[in-house]
Amino acid sequence: MTRALVDYTFWTFVYTAGAVQAALLAMTLWRRPANRAANHLLAVWVALSGVDLAVKALYWHLLSPEWFRAYRFVALFPFLYGSLFYLYVRALVEERKFQPRDLVHLAGFAVMLVFNAYVLLGSHARLQSMSARWIAGERAIGAWFDGPLFLYSLSYVVAALVRVRSYRRQLREYRSDADRLSLRWIDAMAGFQVAIWSVAIVQSVVYLPILNYGLLFGLVAAWVCMVGWFSLGQPPVVSKPEAASVPDERDAAAATDTARFAEVEGRLAQLMSGEAPLYLEPALTIGQVAKRSGYPEYLVSAVINRRLGGSFCDYVNRLRVEAVRAYLVDADESRTILDLAYACGFTSKSTFNAAFKRQVGDTPSNYRRQHAAAAIT
Repeated sequence: MTRALVDYTFWTFVYTAGAVQAALLAMTLWRRPANRAANHLLAVWVALSGVDLAVKALYWHLLSPEWFRAYRFVALFPFLYGSLFYLYVRALVEERKFQPRDLVHLAGFAVMLVFNAYVLLGSHARLQSMSARWIAGERAIGAWFDGPLFLYSLSYVVAALVRVRSYRRQLREYRSDADRLSLRWIDAMAGFQVAIWSVAIVQSVVYLPILNYGLLFGLVAAWVCMVGWFSLGQPPVVSKPEAASVPDERDAAAATDTARFAEVEGRLAQLMSGEAPLYLEPALTIGQVAKRSGYPEYLVSAVINRRLGGSFCDYVNRLRVEAVRAYLVDADESRTILDLAYACGFTSKSTFNAAFKRQVGDTPSNYRRQHAAAAIT
């Protein structure tokens, strides 16, 4: 048995395992109630990846010209992956189902299907010749579309990340636990796709034994496992941040209602002080604060932005940082810094550290150490 066939045998097992994993994951995602519209799209995406891996496993196991047609067909599936990623992200942040007009995002796949018709509709003799050249290691067949694939798919990944960034910005304006809901797994999914396409581009331009098609689609199999890890643990996504858009007439009312700003500010100070200040609630939203204050949400938002400075998230985190500082200078306080941060309403270590450094100009640990040294002297 040649070395090439040994390699094919190894990757056949990897691909088969990935295809089975993809089938199970797709069924699970389709039935998952959280983020239903988005998970339906993700299920289709994962299922296509599974079909892609299964066909490659069969072809590499049989090395049959009859399967080469199917092999070249699924080779076009990556032209769907970038657009499906974009549609998945859009469904997450907007709770928007797939519509007939969204078929335009599948145009790249349709165009490449036409360009590859000479392979898909070729005679048996032609397929046999192409298959033999492919098995022998000639990668010129279809390699020309690796560049367009990378650029086309990358544009969709960038568009998806732009939507995520906009979503995060809106979320920070209205939720103090925005970091927990900010779709960090999307960054990992995007990075994994870019890595896969980068390997594809390198192996099509220069021959490197380690960067072969086996490794490339081995990464696809690993990607399926990664998607399973992240997607099945997703919390329900806040698809429309509360009060993300406020009617124009309310904006106008807030602008002319400055006479009430002082009383609203006083009410907020009352809610954020005392034995059980409101900022201690980790998932606090501006809607909840407005409800407790008894004032309209647009008015509370206007007071925070114009009188107290910054967004709602900035305002709440400032209060939390001040509460943590009070604990850090207390010599009798034995809890860890992270425990104190959580006790004061933070839900993320990174968010706490960034807010503390921005407000105090020092790290929490150094701040505590300096005050402990000052107390001894």
